[in-house]
Amino acid sequence: MEEMIATALFNRDLSWLKFNERILMEAERTEVPLLERIKFLSIFSSNLDEFYRVRMPVLLALEKLSNRDDNDIRLEEDLLVAANQLITSQQQRYGEVLKQGIIPALEQNQIALFYAEPFSEPIKKDITRYFFSQVMAFLQPVYLNDQTDFFPANNQLYFLITLEQEGVSKVVALNIPSNELPRFYKLSQEEQTSIVFLDDIVRYHLDYLFPEHKITGCYSFKVTRDAEIDLKDEYSGSLSDQLEKQLLKRDLGLATRFLHQPGIPDNVLELLKNLFNLRKRSLVEGGQYHNLKDLMSFPVNNPKLSNTSWSKICNTDIVEGTLTEAINQRDIIVHTPYQSYDSVLRFFNEAALDEHTAEIYVTLYRVASDSKIVNALISAAKNGKKVTVLVELKARFDEANNIKWAKKMKAVGIDIIYSVTALKVHAKVALVKRKVGDRMKYTGLLSTGNFNESTAAFYTDHILMTANKDMLREVELLFIFLAKREKPSKPDLIKFEHLLVAQFNLQEKFINLIDREIDHAQAGRPAAITIKMNNLEEKVLINKLYEASSAGVKVNMIVRSICRLIPGVPGMSENITVTRIIDRYLEHGRIFIFHHNGQNEVYLGSADWMNRNIYRRIEVCFPIYDQQIKHELIRLVHIQQEDNTQAVIINAQMDNVPVARTNKPVESQQEIYQFLKNKS
Repeated sequence: MEEMIATALFNRDLSWLKFNERILMEAERTEVPLLERIKFLSIFSSNLDEFYRVRMPVLLALEKLSNRDDNDIRLEEDLLVAANQLITSQQQRYGEVLKQGIIPALEQNQIALFYAEPFSEPIKKDITRYFFSQVMAFLQPVYLNDQTDFFPANNQLYFLITLEQEGVSKVVALNIPSNELPRFYKLSQEEQTSIVFLDDIVRYHLDYLFPEHKITGCYSFKVTRDAEIDLKDEYSGSLSDQLEKQLLKRDLGLATRFLHQPGIPDNVLELLKNLFNLRKRSLVEGGQYHNLKDLMSFPVNNPKLSNTSWSKICNTDIVEGTLTEAINQRDIIVHTPYQSYDSVLRFFNEAALDEHTAEIYVTLYRVASDSKIVNALISAAKNGKKVTVLVELKARFDEANNIKWAKKMKAVGIDIIYSVTALKVHAKVALVKRKVGDRMKYTGLLSTGNFNESTAAFYTDHILMTANKDMLREVELLFIFLAKREKPSKPDLIKFEHLLVAQFNLQEKFINLIDREIDHAQAGRPAAITIKMNNLEEKVLINKLYEASSAGVKVNMIVRSICRLIPGVPGMSENITVTRIIDRYLEHGRIFIFHHNGQNEVYLGSADWMNRNIYRRIEVCFPIYDQQIKHELIRLVHIQQEDNTQAVIINAQMDNVPVARTNKPVESQQEIYQFLKNKS
């Protein structure tokens, strides 16, 4: 049984692709407002790009290593084939929903999206004017041969153009300047809005660019490159300097995908393989248009075709006096984006100006590009407060922005801590120490998501404001450890009694909580575990959940994306259900509920159950002691368990199975908003 459990797992990458399929399902649903469906197409495309930048390099490396005899690394049989088949089938669905669903629906609303179609005469005149006045300035044709020094930029759009001149064949790469100009050109007429791809504007005017040549072919392509950054543990200089140098190399990484329009002649394709150092497996046929993540900027704003907007609820508007005084009276929780992030901004703003504030500590993982929180920290430092900030420079794709803010904070005297190279700090905690008379008073924030007001507008997260000194002393203890910039070689020497901290006690504590439910079940008492998270991968904790299921513990899980646990298998996981919810907001908060014979212990935190979170990051999960907040969180999770509109069940075959409607429709995000609105 143990051996079966150890190997009974969904594949990580196929599970992630199945999550992306769930995104595509939203684009297919006609009940979803039209412009929202277009956004889901954009999200699907963006996700797939990231898969090729982050995961495909791993799969290709594993395949290469698995073919060697001098190691025991093995790629799962046919994994690359299965992944490519899944991607191909999803891309076919993508094309079908765009051409057969979205474009006709746009036409019904007097919006014409020209998708590989000839232009009408009025449009020709307009786009020609635009081409000569705006587009031509950015065009940079490059004639290709086996000696050409040309390096296609990562995810940049290009045309490959084949020409003939006096019997001589030529090949040209021409950039499509979508980084410099909008991807879509909009023409508003009296009865109709017309939208044209920038690609097609360039394509239509190729004769102007190559007047003495016969154009024999024009094919769109882009190259996606490995996004991995190689940081050395033994590096003795500035981590910020090292990272900046590595960022310059990121877009020069190995090509993991050469996505191209079909039809490129074989001899030209062979030239490109040699010129761009492409591998056969990286050649992928696609459609005529790439980078459809640009659909996020689709130039139509029609409230009738979008989700109804929900006004933000500010749950601290009723606070009399300062927010600090209110937190000292009782814990406060903010559920974003249903409730306004203004309460969190107020927390930092008050701390920056309060004459009693002595010290401020905060971890920053992904910082908003125009962060009001960082500006408050800068003001605090200028106001004479001691400010210490852990800036995680290794937050993928946010490194440059985090470096920028770290430099600004350091310039005003803020103490900046960087994590050690091999250990990311993913915890989301803040601590304010105020000296009132002879006493030092603590207030703090513990969150499931980043201190980032931009993402707070569409990520569902939970931010606890507390003055619980026992818990906040442990936050202070964590900052003392982080300031040492060392790996936890002796985690037992630092005792966390309230917080669950990865690298110290987090995995052990969760195992103990699951074991307690197993004991309840074996004693004939009610036993249940409810967990909501983004990703579930780590084998030890999955095996423990299998053990709980076999003991009779009811395990209900809401897992947004990667889920390696296989639910519903007799003798192993028949008591485990897994649902996935995709809706207008990105489900991001992590909630852990242990029934404990009716006493219900609730934890929130930053940690998914992934290998990286458990073994290679500093994460913090924290208990909810306030009974009212505890009941509120249980209610929110219960509403999501009742969802039969946006939820799907993940079955033992990894399929996204829509929840059967046996009663009235329940859309959990709508229900949660109404619940919190009525409560306020």
